[in-house]
Amino acid sequence: MFFHTWIFALFMLAVFPIYLLTRKNVQVMNVWLLIWSYVFYGWWDPFNLILIAATTAFDWYMGILIGKGTRKKLWITLSLVSNLGLLGFYKYWGFAAQNLAAIGIPLPVAQLALPVGISFFTFQSMSYTIDVYRGDIPVEKSLIRFAAFVSLFPQLVAGPIERASNLLPQLQKAPTITKDDLTEGLSHFLVGLFKKIALADYLGPYVDQVYASPGEQPASALVLGTIAFAWQIYFDFSGYTDMARGVGRMMGFRFMLNFNNPYVATGLGDFWGRWHISLSTWFKDYVYFPLGGNRGGKWMTYRNMVITMLISGIWHGAAWTFVIWGALHAIGRVVTRELELTAFYRDRVPRVLKQAAVFVFVCLCWVFFRAASVGDAWLVISRMFTAPWGRSGMPAMMLAMIGAVWAWQFLAESSKARKVVEWAPVQVAAACAMVAYLAIVAQSGNQAFIYFQF
Repeated sequence: MFFHTWIFALFMLAVFPIYLLTRKNVQVMNVWLLIWSYVFYGWWDPFNLILIAATTAFDWYMGILIGKGTRKKLWITLSLVSNLGLLGFYKYWGFAAQNLAAIGIPLPVAQLALPVGISFFTFQSMSYTIDVYRGDIPVEKSLIRFAAFVSLFPQLVAGPIERASNLLPQLQKAPTITKDDLTEGLSHFLVGLFKKIALADYLGPYVDQVYASPGEQPASALVLGTIAFAWQIYFDFSGYTDMARGVGRMMGFRFMLNFNNPYVATGLGDFWGRWHISLSTWFKDYVYFPLGGNRGGKWMTYRNMVITMLISGIWHGAAWTFVIWGALHAIGRVVTRELELTAFYRDRVPRVLKQAAVFVFVCLCWVFFRAASVGDAWLVISRMFTAPWGRSGMPAMMLAMIGAVWAWQFLAESSKARKVVEWAPVQVAAACAMVAYLAIVAQSGNQAFIYFQF
């Protein structure tokens, strides 16, 4: 069930009015949310409900056992093995079997359909048991409330990956819904809807055409196709989380910000503080810091950064292209970390030059993320610099729309111009323009969100 369909609109018409009536009784509210969250998730494949229910029940029980204070390491280990084992089986078994077979170690190959959003709800559930083990949060005694936390439908299948410390307390009391919650929520949803339908789905066919036959494309098409993909994946993913945050806000929930204008970042560290923030902070808190963070000196810090970025790459998909994508970002962070901390880089290097350098590097890394194979990725990059330039085939409207969004983000980042962007008449005009475009120009679609596959 996609946010940008009439089915979801009917779904909300069924859920929201009764939710408003039940939220004064928290127990009833959580039961109502749980039922409809399972309906939402089971819409793709009812079998997947077994997986999320089993994960939820097991981690909740492990949390209870950890809270008793005895054999805590055993229970947290079982939780981690269970979650990572489930994720590894569905997501990486075929990849492992294929690569082991190449070196003469045969494994049975199973054609498994990847459950939608498995990486997201697994990480969300697993972070709860880790936080309970660390003593950062209290044990959740209610299975219903914990199940509602894991499966809450707005952010279930593509984030943001919420922490128990933020979301569980919101499920323990009746949410307050104000007029601002409704207007801000609708605004978030409209922006996300526009990003998905008017921008991401508009760029998608051009990107698909370029990357389907990279050996036949001129350098101009490969460059613009890669830039288009950088914006496509941003519009697609941030569009989903905008809509998720919008629906949550209208229901009285506060989900964390997941994207913060990443393509105006002035360094790779800054970029990862703006891109998929819920995942970046998850890896920082549960991988980077447990490895030692930056406490063991420069070389240990670099080691921990590399390991964290490689795991991030593998999290995104079972393919060597994602491993290389993570490795490139790891190398980039290691090479630029000390430079970005210097006063020279911070104060003397022009801001626009830093932003351009980061964007170019990120786009080159996106080639491996988007290409069908490592060979295709190298072909794209090599032909960017060796193939003749010709007609790119990219409609001027695409460039104009990307340019307009980019300009808006630069203005939003400026302390002086931000006042203009945040001025109510400007925001109302932008909202009207988006509504008009969606109603007159854009076609309602049902294309899946890119991050559903992760």
